[in-house]
Amino acid sequence: MKQKRPTAARETGRRPAADAGKRVTIARALSKLGYCSRTQAETLVLEGRVSINGRKTVDLTAWVDIDKDRLAVDGKAVLAEGKVYLMLNKPRGLVTTRHDPEGRPTVFDCLKDIDSAHLSPVGRLDKASEGLLLFTNDTVLAQRLLDPETHVGKVYHVQLAGQINEAQLTQMVAGIDEGGETLRAARAQGLRAGDRNMWIEVELEEGRNRQIRRMLDALGFEVLRLLRVSIGTVALGDLPKGATRALTADEVSYLRQRTGL
Repeated sequence: MKQKRPTAARETGRRPAADAGKRVTIARALSKLGYCSRTQAETLVLEGRVSINGRKTVDLTAWVDIDKDRLAVDGKAVLAEGKVYLMLNKPRGLVTTRHDPEGRPTVFDCLKDIDSAHLSPVGRLDKASEGLLLFTNDTVLAQRLLDPETHVGKVYHVQLAGQINEAQLTQMVAGIDEGGETLRAARAQGLRAGDRNMWIEVELEEGRNRQIRRMLDALGFEVLRLLRVSIGTVALGDLPKGATRALTADEVSYLRQRTGL
């Protein structure tokens, strides 16, 4: 009996039912290999620049076995990169993006001496905020750190105009309704107070847009400074403003274990 020719779907990498769980979509494959983000990968595929085992495809539903299939972009093989984990002490006034349409300085200006082509920031700090910002090409870890279900706390030191009381700090933990959302801090406590301002420490386990500023604005407080000082036990320490350093092996191991990896 003559053997049937494999279907076109199978040749372009579609996942057979028997292989369920062993393969990933083409965009996710490029992301897992550290080549680019999943969104950037989807654009490359749709532009016809990606091939699987020598055959170009524009099919975003194509599946790839990273261990066996050969991926290429613009004819150049995509190989697994060594994982990179960096910490930046983000200065105030920089936007957390690679390219800004308004021409404002970005956090990547601090990485000019580093090959950052495939690095992405883990989450964001708004333009007026400063402190600890992680960069990596490990997209799986980055996604896990941003997932509120992993409960990895991010700790911030916040300087306020005026004095906040214990009842208001308790309210931040209980929840504040703002803009149709209920915003909560995992923890909020006073640090030190001056005559006209006060520093507090706030821990978040979720990353809503401008969450701390919105909560404090709802309570009637102006934020003078907002500094992220740690993610889990990975601390900013005395890293100079605008400087970067590689995470230690222990820090990377902690983050991976903490996020279930």
